[in-house]
Amino acid sequence: MSRLSESDRERISSLFDRHLEVGLHHGAQLAVSLDGEQVLDLAGGTTGPNGDEETVAQRHVLFSSTKPYAAVTLHTLVDEGLLSYDDHVVDHWPEFADAGSEKSEITVRQVLSHTAGLPRGEIDRRPDLWPDWDAVIEQLEEMELVYAPGEVPAYHPLTFGWLVGELVRRTTGTPIEEAAAERVFDPLEMANTGIGLRDHETDDVATLTAFDEFDRCRDPGEGMGDHNAVAAPFNTEAIHRAVIPAATGIGTASDMARFYACLANGGELEGTRILSEETVETMIALEAETEADGTLDREARFALGFWKGGTTAAPYGVLSPKRVFGHAGLGSSVGWADPEEGVAFSYVTNGVRDGSYEHTARVNALADALRLALATR
Repeated sequence: MSRLSESDRERISSLFDRHLEVGLHHGAQLAVSLDGEQVLDLAGGTTGPNGDEETVAQRHVLFSSTKPYAAVTLHTLVDEGLLSYDDHVVDHWPEFADAGSEKSEITVRQVLSHTAGLPRGEIDRRPDLWPDWDAVIEQLEEMELVYAPGEVPAYHPLTFGWLVGELVRRTTGTPIEEAAAERVFDPLEMANTGIGLRDHETDDVATLTAFDEFDRCRDPGEGMGDHNAVAAPFNTEAIHRAVIPAATGIGTASDMARFYACLANGGELEGTRILSEETVETMIALEAETEADGTLDREARFALGFWKGGTTAAPYGVLSPKRVFGHAGLGSSVGWADPEEGVAFSYVTNGVRDGSYEHTARVNALADALRLALATR
C-alpha cells in the first residue's frame, strides 16, 4: 500500500496547479518517489510564454541542480580507487597551480565542499567563453585565490563544475558529459537528462522566463539582481550545447527524482548500484557550515557536492531536517533526498524567481505539503 493516499496526491496536485494559476511560472514538473517507487509525476502549464503544453518528458535547464550529477560522477571514481578526497587537485591536474603555491594545496574534498577558495572569477562574466572547454580550463589555471584553501565556505556558482569536470577528465580521459552519462544517467535510465545538449539532439529545451518580484515585499535590487540578464544566456542554443557541469544540466523532474531515489537508498535503485553505501555516507555527511557564506552571504551547510538541510535558506521545506541533502538551481529547480524517510523530491520550472526568497517559498510549500501528508499516515 502506498504511503501517499489518493487524497494526498490530489492536495499536492492542487497546490502544484495553484502555482501556475497565480503566475509563478509558465510551466512546471513535480516528481516524488517514496522508497524507490514513483508516486507523483506531474506536469502543467506551457513550455514558455507562447509555448506548447508542458509534459513530463519536456527538458529544462537545471542550472545548479546539475552540480550533484557532476559530483556523483566524481564520487564513482573514489569508489574505483582512481582518486581520493584528500588528494591535491594538482596530483591529477599539474597545470592547475604552480608547485609549492598556496593554490596547489587545494584538495578534491575542498572543491566538493565549496571551500577551495575559487568561488568567482573573470570566467563567471564571460558567457562567450563557456562553450570552449579548453579556454575555461586555461582561465581556471590562471585564476588567483579569493580565500585560502579550506578556510572559508563560499559557494562556487560556476567554477565548481569546471573543477569537478576537469578532475574527471584528467583521471579517466573521458569528458565529464560522457562520464556522467556512462556512470550515472544511463545506469539509472535517466533518458531525458544530460550535461549540455549533444550534436545529434534537437534544441527543444523549455524557454526560461525571468519574472518580476511576485509580492513586492522586498527591494527589487536584492537577491539575484536583474533576472532578465541572468536568464538570457541560458535561452540560447550555444549555452544549451555548452558543457557547464555546474549549470547546463538539461533534464526533467522525473529523471532527477530517480537520481535522488537512488541516493536515498544508499546508491542503489531497482537492482542497479552506482555508488557504494560507504561512499554515499561520506558524500552526504556535513563537511562545512557557516552563518554567512562567502558568496551568497547567508547560512549554508555543505556536504561533498550537495547542500544539507537544517537552515532557513535550504529549499527542502520550512523545517527541513539536517539529514536532508540536495541542491537547487537558480530560482527555478530543486531536488533533494531524505534517506530516513525514503523520500526523493524534484520540482522543475521555467520561471526564474529570486532564489533566496520567492523560489524557496514556492518549493517549500510543496515540500511541506508532502511532509504533512506523510506525517499523517
